[in-house]
Amino acid sequence: MTAIPVKTIERLSKYRRVINRLLEKGETYIFSHDLAHLIDSTPAQVRRDLMQIGHTGSPKKGYELKQLKENINALMDDSDGQGIGLAGIGYLGRAIMNYFGGRNPKLTIKAAFDTDPDKINRVISGCRCYHIDQIPEVVKKENITIGIVTVPSSAAQDIVNRFVRTGIKAIINWAPTPLQTPPDVFVESRDITMSIEKAAFYAKTLNSKKK
Repeated sequence: MTAIPVKTIERLSKYRRVINRLLEKGETYIFSHDLAHLIDSTPAQVRRDLMQIGHTGSPKKGYELKQLKENINALMDDSDGQGIGLAGIGYLGRAIMNYFGGRNPKLTIKAAFDTDPDKINRVISGCRCYHIDQIPEVVKKENITIGIVTVPSSAAQDIVNRFVRTGIKAIINWAPTPLQTPPDVFVESRDITMSIEKAAFYAKTLNSKKK
């Protein structure tokens, strides 16, 4: 199979969430135009994405949901599961742990890291917290392959360096600062402030057109 673009992986994740909801409702098939509508895409894009993972539908019935989910799972998930390490147990870090816990049985936040003595060696939001100096041993022990960074900007690069030195190849960065990583490390950056300010700009712009 050829390399799959990041945007395709994002859409496949959305397809799977929709499919899970439909299966819970007892649905068995879906047409490309219906699936496209549910994730705000186009039928042509849905068909291209699903053909890329080797899945085809029936002209009369559409895509069989259970098989489609299995095909997406086979591509997206590691059969042995993957561990996640989260650094920074502030409000955002706790919110992520509370939100994501149990949503995907193949992805588990195995450990959290911080420097606050009041948090270390405690179980917080169902996850044990360790000192950041313990990152190497805990990553190895828990088979952690993904790092989440929710520390302040000033500490983000240090945490990322620690993760990278353990062999972690995928990092989700919530600190509002650019990171320096080797070319073989995947980094997904999320900037809450930028998103809110962008929304505020469009709210101001679109509201001004009404006047």
